[in-house]
Amino acid sequence: MLLAHHPEALAALRRPTPQSPLRILSSGCLAGLPCGVEGTDYGLGEVLRALYALESVRVFTACPEDFGMGTPRSMPDLHGGDGHGLLDGRARVLDEHGVDLSEKMLRGAHAMLATAREHDVELAVLTDMSAACGTQVISLGCRYDQPRRFQVGVGVAAALLLRAGYLVVSQRDHRTIGRLRALCDPRFVRDESAVDHHETEWYRAQFPG
Repeated sequence: MLLAHHPEALAALRRPTPQSPLRILSSGCLAGLPCGVEGTDYGLGEVLRALYALESVRVFTACPEDFGMGTPRSMPDLHGGDGHGLLDGRARVLDEHGVDLSEKMLRGAHAMLATAREHDVELAVLTDMSAACGTQVISLGCRYDQPRRFQVGVGVAAALLLRAGYLVVSQRDHRTIGRLRALCDPRFVRDESAVDHHETEWYRAQFPG
């Protein structure tokens, strides 16, 4: 399944206009909604503001965790695999107290997919490292355990969207986000030095080879 940081995936997107804007599904926190575990946007509301403010873009928001568990809430993380593992019955979502939140996370993921279908979105921009919305990297077990461990993989909602055929990109995929903004705003000048998350020094140090 292609992810949006592959050039051929973005190449399939049409050039939008103010009259026919690109329909983007966004994690709620990336749109500034206070849906994080403690009732904030994690400081992420400014990250994509310039893109989301374009007349050629229309944003639809969803937070699977808020839908399934409410806000505030305990911290959900994947154990035994990633989002695909949960969909296939191999992994579980547990909070820091060991409470099983798998079914609630699944309900939230299906609600996000329903939003995507309702609005016929063309791309999803999701919050990486989230057990729901992670697109490249998620925690390996509870993120509060020290040292924090990571795994290559996707969250539950991201996995469901990918299986349904949607393009998915992380807010940390700076090269791809730049290309997306240039697609939506021909006046925008991309930073040619920008890289996607899987190309960063941090990622390569975490996952050598």
